[in-house]
Order: sequence, then structure tokens, then C-alpha cells
Amino acid sequence: MKLSRYLLPTLREAPSDADNVSAQLMQRAGMIRKVASGIYDWLPLGLRVLRKVEKIVREEMDAIGGQEVWLPVIQPKALWQETGRWGVYGKELLRLKDRKDAEFCFAPTAEEVITDLARKEIRSWRQLPAMFYQFGLKFRDEIRPRFGVMRAREFLMKDAYSFHADEKDISDYYVKVFNAYKKVFERCGLKFKPVEAQSGAIGGSYSHEFMVLAETGEETVVSCTKCDYGANIERAEIKAVEPQRPSLEKPAVEVFPTPGATSVDDVARLVQATAMEFLKIQLYMIDGKTPVLAILRGDHELNEAKLAAALGTPAVFRASEAQYAEALGCPVGYAGPQGHNGVKLIADHAIKTVPLGITGANQKDRHARNVALGRDYKPEGFFDLRTATPDDPCPRCGAKAEFFKGIEVGHTFKLGTKYSTALKAEYLDKDMKPQTMVMGCYGIGVSRVVAAAIEQGHDADGIIWPVALAPFSVSLIVIDELDDARVRPAVDTLVRELEAVGVEVLEDDRDAKPGVKFKDADLVGIPFRLVLSRKMLDADSVEFKRRGSKDVEKRPLAEAAKMLAGLVKAG
Repeated sequence: MKLSRYLLPTLREAPSDADNVSAQLMQRAGMIRKVASGIYDWLPLGLRVLRKVEKIVREEMDAIGGQEVWLPVIQPKALWQETGRWGVYGKELLRLKDRKDAEFCFAPTAEEVITDLARKEIRSWRQLPAMFYQFGLKFRDEIRPRFGVMRAREFLMKDAYSFHADEKDISDYYVKVFNAYKKVFERCGLKFKPVEAQSGAIGGSYSHEFMVLAETGEETVVSCTKCDYGANIERAEIKAVEPQRPSLEKPAVEVFPTPGATSVDDVARLVQATAMEFLKIQLYMIDGKTPVLAILRGDHELNEAKLAAALGTPAVFRASEAQYAEALGCPVGYAGPQGHNGVKLIADHAIKTVPLGITGANQKDRHARNVALGRDYKPEGFFDLRTATPDDPCPRCGAKAEFFKGIEVGHTFKLGTKYSTALKAEYLDKDMKPQTMVMGCYGIGVSRVVAAAIEQGHDADGIIWPVALAPFSVSLIVIDELDDARVRPAVDTLVRELEAVGVEVLEDDRDAKPGVKFKDADLVGIPFRLVLSRKMLDADSVEFKRRGSKDVEKRPLAEAAKMLAGLVKAG
């Protein structure tokens, strides 16, 4: 491909609203252009990378028996009503009407549509297991789209859904998909880690996220330094602690004044205590009416996903100031776990290390010390409710855990029968009796993989692509073409030789200064650079440089194609 004929509008400066590295570099490198908030044009260079990711994913899905389908992006309200998600999905669901006033949504996901297909077309146990996948546009009306295509409203996703006769079959197949995902990201040349995850709005009993490790990532990954345990911060387990041996003597509760001090830190400074000596409470409302008081140690932070899991509810909602005052009898910041009727108390395991705690006195401008577990308050249960910290050991082996930043690019779920039950997706077993299909769901954000690769691979000059994802393998810089009649024939011959051995070439034949060409090649991030000029031809050589390396080498011109083919194959 000759660059003089290629739509590659590079920019010296990133647009002012590009708020992360990938958004900046994708626009500077001429890969995308913004159309509206969270909506982008993909230009030829960006689309080439997108298709490379898609090709790798397709090959690995086919390798585990996946069958590619094409599902509609406009989905009828009736299907979403059958699963109960029409009214609960939230404002991220883009709803629309046709000319007959029939209601539809623009697909943010495809569980309803694929399950509807399965219930119509799968009849017998002989057709199971079956896995169907697609590459399709998704739309989620994010309240604040950001980070370019990383958190766009419109994005390209590979979503796959499997159907099984029983739990054992889905468990066996889940392992196949898990390993296929590892192959996908290995082939993409990315540093990644699969971690245990919360299932979120999609539901299901078991899930993993695949995180590309990058300092600019939004997610926090907890990883053991010894065993293979890994989890996102929402899911990361914390080992239950051994309770402190209770004191035979339990001093009476002592109330003391704390005017204007509502936080643990404020009160700790007043009484010269550490946060570990405090009991911290947070009030939540279940179904908008049932108060639940979560109790934590003062130096810990509540994990709402864990709280929801402990309560067996899809989501929890923090009580308003008015609800707090009504349920606990005092303003926000002054309540403790003691003396409440009609309020469910649940506690994090770590409060067992605080047999006598400092906490709110349930009065304005008052706190209390010597609040005793078992005497003054009795939780209904102890759970892992808090967010992990770097001081927490691995919950599996007890070794030290590390924290990393990551970008979620894939998610796998064991859905169970949530959707198949709602939509009555059944098959006839060997005894001709109807059984509910068991489902799995597996997604990869194809457009997000492109951005994540840039977040992981870049420097001050631009993008550094893994060879497998690079839009072109070689940037061929042409110099002195107008001054030496030998250059053009030599370039044409070299391009033919490279393409004959499967090396994709972007030939920079523009009438521009060499420095401009070199800067653009670095910005676009093509892995290997060749320079052909009068000087090189005099030496029967070609100049060779790897992207990201400072070393410039001379290589024999006659061997250039073979050399590049080997480098591309090696990745």
C-alpha cells in the first residue's frame, strides 16, 4: 500500500478532549475520528487492526466448535420483558420506537435474542452442547463516555453463548472457552491475567475477567506472588480472621462529645486512637424499604458487590440522609451498631479483632468507646464485606499478594438457567422429557482490545504494536526517488518480494522530508522499518530498525524479504 494514496491523516497534537493514551494516539495516528460523544469513525488503519483482532478471535472460537451467527442489533421489547430486564437494565439501554409505535432497544448484549433462537431451533439432547458466537455492534448509553474507544457508547464485541444439557457439561465447556481466551490474548501479543470476577448485571454463578496489564488501566487486579490466584478488586477474597480472645472484663460503654466530628479520621485524632480500633457502619436499603447495617473495622472500605452477594440481592443502595436519620435516630456520621431494633446487622470478619470498639453513640455530636461485640450488638452473620488491601495475604495459599492495574478485555460467565428458564428454552432428554438448557456467556471487547494494546505498548514517539496486531508489518521509507532513477525500480522489486512472502508493507512514497516520514512511522507504530535510498543502493543494502529500538542496522538488500518474513513469523 502506497501511503500517498492511503487515508492516514496523522496529527502532531491530540484533540483536547482525548483523555487517555489510547484515545490520544489513535486519533493522532489516523486510526479513528470522533463523530459524537462516545461514537467514532474507524479509518482504514484502525480498521486493519480491528480486523486482525477479529481474525484471531474467530479462529479460536472455531477451534472449540463455535458456530458464527449474525444477530440483530435492534431487539424487541417483548423479549426483554420475558426476562424481566426491560425495566431494570437502566438508562444505558437505548430504547426506541418504530413507525407503528412498537418498542425496541439497541442491543447492549444479546442473551435474550440468542436464547430465543435456541428455544426455537434446539429440540433434542442430540443437538447439545452448542455454541454460537457473533461479531456485532453494541450500544450502551454511558452517562459519561470517556477514554476514546475504551469506554465508548458504540463498540464492536464478540459475544458467544453456549447451551448445555446439564451443569457438568457447561463446566467442562467453560474450561475450553477459558483456555481459548488465553490463546486469543497470547496470540495478540498482550501481557494479561485472567482473574475471578463478579457477574454483574448479566448474572450467573461463576465468572472470570481477562485483564490486559497496564499502568493506565481502570481496574485493580489482586494477584498472588506464589500461586495462580487472581481476582479483580471487587471479587478479591479475604481470609476470615481469627477473633481476638475476649477479655473477661468488659468495661461499660462510655459516651463522649465529638462536636462536628463525623469520620473515623476526625474522631481518631480527637481521642488519639488508630482507625483499627473503630467500628464503622454504613446503612443500605434493600428493595427501597428494608434497612441493612453493614459493620466494618474503621480502617477498611466496604465493597458493595460483596455486600450484595452476602445479602443475595442483585444490587444494594446507600441510604439517603433522611433514611439514615429515620432508621438510626441520629444524623449521618454519629450512628453505631448498638441499640437498633428492626435493622438487620451484618458484619465483616475483621470486626472480630475489635472486641471493644469506638463508634457512633447514636446521638448528634457524640461517640462511644468500649462497644462490645456480643454484648452491645449481635450481627446476624459474618461475611467478607470489604475491599482487599495490599496487606491482605492470598486467600488460597497465604502468600503475599500484589496489586496491578488492568483493562478488562474479556469476560466469561456460567449463566446457569437464568435466561433459559425465563424464556422456556428446553430440550427433550433421552427419555423424551423436557429439560431446561444450561447456558454460558463469553464476551471479548474487540475494539477495546485495540485500545488496550496501545495502553500497554507505547512510548513518547507513539504506538508500539505487537506484531500480530500491527496494521502493517513493515514501513518502507522511500528517499531520493526524485533524484535517483534507481530508487523506484528497487522499491517496487522489494515490495513484490515482501508481499510474496506474506509481509504487509506500507510504502511511504510521499514527497516529504525524511524526518516527517520517520516521525509518522514511529507514531503509527509499525514493528519494522526499512529505508531505501541512494546511499543504501550504493551499498546494495537496506536500512533496518525495530520500532522501539535505537539501533539502526544495514542489511543486504537481497536478503531483506527473507529476513522480514522470519521476524514477522516469530512475532
